Amino acid sequence: MRLSLRAVRTARFVLVAFLLTFIAARLVVYLIMTRHMPDLYLHVKGNHVHHLNYGIFLLVFVGAYLLLVRPPETRLRLPAILYGIGLALTFDEFGMWLHLGGPYWQRASFDAVVVVAGLVGLLAFAPQWSRLRPHHLVTGALLLVALAVFGVTLYDSVHAFGNRIERLERLEITGPR
Repeated sequence: MRLSLRAVRTARFVLVAFLLTFIAARLVVYLIMTRHMPDLYLHVKGNHVHHLNYGIFLLVFVGAYLLLVRPPETRLRLPAILYGIGLALTFDEFGMWLHLGGPYWQRASFDAVVVVAGLVGLLAFAPQWSRLRPHHLVTGALLLVALAVFGVTLYDSVHAFGNRIERLERLEITGPR
């Protein structure tokens, strides 16, 4: 698969929008749950509308725009940013896809965000297949080792700070005390 330079730049816009939106979404939810920020949630007939719904609608609109309007490559910056925002809002609550009604701070949501960010990051920064050289393979192998070490470290940190995550889950279910 060969990506044009414009496609790589577009993927970078998606990645940056994705990461910034994920960070902002988590921060806003935490601040609302700890009552450091007013409740901005949309409630319809007593039901909280989760932000994954906004993400789904953004993905639908961007997809329809790209399929029906077919803008030139020079006009893809805004759709790329909106697509990244939609991906982040949707995958930030990925755990709810699997466990409806489950707590917001599910590990599956975090894992999904890491996987999506990694895949988009590869599209945005990986060299083209035809340009791969032996030193790229060595770098890739070292990256895999680093990711394995990161995974073990992440597991240890999640285990060590499990009570903090449990506190966030209790905050979501019961509200602040």
